[in-house]
Amino acid sequence: MHIRLSLLAMTLVTQLLLPLCSRAAKHLDRPNILLVLCDDLGYGDLACYGSPTVKTPNVDRFAGAGMRFTDFYSAAPNCSPSRTGLMTGRTPTRLGIHNWIPVDSPMHVKPSETTIATLLRKSGYDTAMVGKWHLNGGFHKTDQPQPNDHGFDHWMATQNNAIPTHHNPDNFYRNGIALGTIQGYASQIVTDESLRWLSQVRDPSKPFFLFVSYHEPHEPIASAPEFTVNYPEKGKPSRYDPSVTTFQAHHGNISQMDFHFGRLIDGLKDRGLDSNTLIIFTSDNGPAITGSHPHGFTAGYREKKGHTYDGGIRVPGIMVWPGQIKAGTTNNTPVSGLDILPTLAELAGIKRPATRPLDGTSVVAAMYGVPVSRKQPLYWHFNASRSAPKVAIRSGPWKLLATVTGEQISPYSDILGKNQDLLKAAELDQFELYNLETDPAEKNNLLEQKKEIAQSLILAMTEIYLDVRDESPIWPIWKSPRWEGKRINDFVRSLNK
Repeated sequence: MHIRLSLLAMTLVTQLLLPLCSRAAKHLDRPNILLVLCDDLGYGDLACYGSPTVKTPNVDRFAGAGMRFTDFYSAAPNCSPSRTGLMTGRTPTRLGIHNWIPVDSPMHVKPSETTIATLLRKSGYDTAMVGKWHLNGGFHKTDQPQPNDHGFDHWMATQNNAIPTHHNPDNFYRNGIALGTIQGYASQIVTDESLRWLSQVRDPSKPFFLFVSYHEPHEPIASAPEFTVNYPEKGKPSRYDPSVTTFQAHHGNISQMDFHFGRLIDGLKDRGLDSNTLIIFTSDNGPAITGSHPHGFTAGYREKKGHTYDGGIRVPGIMVWPGQIKAGTTNNTPVSGLDILPTLAELAGIKRPATRPLDGTSVVAAMYGVPVSRKQPLYWHFNASRSAPKVAIRSGPWKLLATVTGEQISPYSDILGKNQDLLKAAELDQFELYNLETDPAEKNNLLEQKKEIAQSLILAMTEIYLDVRDESPIWPIWKSPRWEGKRINDFVRSLNK
């Protein structure tokens, strides 16, 4: 009987995998890849993810052309760690990226790390990134790797936010050269450069990887009147543009991104590049929801940016690939930003880095409706969390969160010597357990009712936690930021007073 069941199981698995294998054969021509990342875009900030007010016709149309993931997660609850995980496939705490990176900070993604762009460039892809970088302390620092050192042939970027606002920013660099003030709005500028690269700079004989990293809707926002006018006046005046309200400023900023994202997608089609291009659209974390920027929407998930509850890490995730990913589909497979590198490596026929353990896994199977097998649960490790839990894992419908022992790190403190001592000494402490299928808002802690499940997840979390904590490097103590850094860092701190 067992033999018959085994044979039946093998037959079923073979039937499932044969279509996948036949499709995988088509990957030999290696797709172009467009990765689009928004900044502080909440799960519910798009119409196609449930927003009743924000108008996003281009992203909605894009979602209808491919697969919309309902359980897509960022690699961390704020920007630098999330982007680190996305680029490397590794939990950012392993790399020592514990929090957002201020200008002049010693924190950076080290040259020894392998990024998506490095893998793809070595395998023959032409590579470019445009927008927000935030994987080092500044583009003026010669002792830290720049985007070109992490695999990008061409880049035009800001270290962190577009400043003084999204309108006429003055802090873009192109291939290491400061550009001064650029007229226009951030998403327009980023899209213009991306389209210019596609037409005038890239090598058309090679497949391409283009990383478009929009600043929207991160503060300090600014939007053209044609986007803010679409929303009724509501709330207090925006601190960045008193002629509009915070409601108009936030929603208009997302609509502005949506408009220029539409230009980007149409630009691909106009250049005949859309038919064999995989496009991934997502966000770096949940909505910020600050006092001057209060309108981000989590669609009911708990908390916001800066938290390991789902409101801080569950984000939009859409994949479109004509002829490969079925249009108009929805997928509830849990997927993380950590999965992007191994997924793209598989599609491009590249061996994954052998010297660095990856925390993500390929989700190519999910693109074709086949279940994804993971060696370890999805994992988050963020000691600067604004709420008590600092660590979380998800396995199937179950999510376990944990606090850590010792003095708690201030959410917006810099990574100083004292903080690093705390990080290295902290142990897992109190736990919470939720079933996300029945309790997506994480309200009903089932730790006592589901002790067997909890114990299994605690063991899994502990093993990963100790491995990540022990691998994390120690940074030099940062003593005196330059004025340029102080301008941004004081601004960010002021938002959270």
